[in-house]
Amino acid sequence: MKNWFRVSHLAAGFIAVLVGYTSSVAIIFQAANAAGATAAQLDSWMWALGIGMGASCIGLSLRYRTPVLTAWSTPGAALLVTSLSGLSMNQAIGAFLFSSLLITICGVTGWFQKLMQLMPRHIAAAMLAGILMRFGMDLFIAMQTQWLMVGLMFAAFLLGRIWMPRYTVPLALVVGIASAGMLGLLQLDSLNWTPARPTLMLPDFSLSALIGVGIPLFIVTMTSQNVPGLAVLRANGYQTPASPIITATGVTGLVLGPFGGFSFNLAAITAAICMSRDADPDPDRRYLASVWAGVFYLMTGIFGATVVGLFAAFPQELIAAIAGLALLGTIGSSLAGALADEGGRDAALVTFICTASGMSFLGIGSAFWGLVLGLCVHAALGSWGQALQSRVRR
Repeated sequence: MKNWFRVSHLAAGFIAVLVGYTSSVAIIFQAANAAGATAAQLDSWMWALGIGMGASCIGLSLRYRTPVLTAWSTPGAALLVTSLSGLSMNQAIGAFLFSSLLITICGVTGWFQKLMQLMPRHIAAAMLAGILMRFGMDLFIAMQTQWLMVGLMFAAFLLGRIWMPRYTVPLALVVGIASAGMLGLLQLDSLNWTPARPTLMLPDFSLSALIGVGIPLFIVTMTSQNVPGLAVLRANGYQTPASPIITATGVTGLVLGPFGGFSFNLAAITAAICMSRDADPDPDRRYLASVWAGVFYLMTGIFGATVVGLFAAFPQELIAAIAGLALLGTIGSSLAGALADEGGRDAALVTFICTASGMSFLGIGSAFWGLVLGLCVHAALGSWGQALQSRVRR
């Protein structure tokens, strides 16, 4: 049982949830408000999202013994902020259920897994490196405003690498929280621990909402979340079957959609924290970090927006620094994997640079377009390019 309570597992799980909530929870609030949510309904949204992510993380990680981390769709929430205006909460719930149904169909039919089997591993590694690069840079950007706190965290990280390599990230987190407390940067005054209560919101299947909200939410979730989420698994060497995972996230949305669970999908950035060497040197044991992330997700669901207030008490520089430190190893290994094959280096570089650029086109983020352009270059310089060269030589 002691292996279940390893500090590195708990720390990786906590940091993954901490980064996930603090980076995008404000968008969830905006999305709920766009649908005219009451305080009770907003509380229910946070309950449904926490319970859904927690249950799916724990269940899938234990089932496949791999670090499967789920999350809400942050791009999907951003889409809802602008698209839910003028719709009732019941129409919004109908759109959520429709999107989750489409995700379930993709999982059950195996369409998504067949698509992902075509992805070369160096392309997946390059996309992962591009996704995470911003977090690595934010570590040093945070030093501009809180140089003492972040500097102490960085020093603790380096010393931990020398003397306690298993606990480098937990050590940096403890030093960061202690430094923030001494510098008066923790805002803990307004915390009120009140359990959340689910509120059932019946769906209204409006055709305009299904087309205008449900389908775009499905597309954004699949392209901006599930594609890079599975790529993270593949880039870290985990061959977990895609279809059952996608099906599970879709079914979770169908069950919890009436309570405000607008979308569930694979995580990418936070998942990489649980798949890093800092979570566990043994890749076969890293799933326990995702299990603990699920436990923390359940806690955030039970206490709803109150836990969000706790996460908000941490200064942004601390969040940026601990995320960057936790992801340094994954960024390095991803870049190494992406550039190891000289024949695929051009395609990997295009994927990495496009993904890291943060571009958006047609409402779809850079991770998807980095993948598309990288695959195009891979095809052009691969079999297609060789066939063209042979014709030119003739």
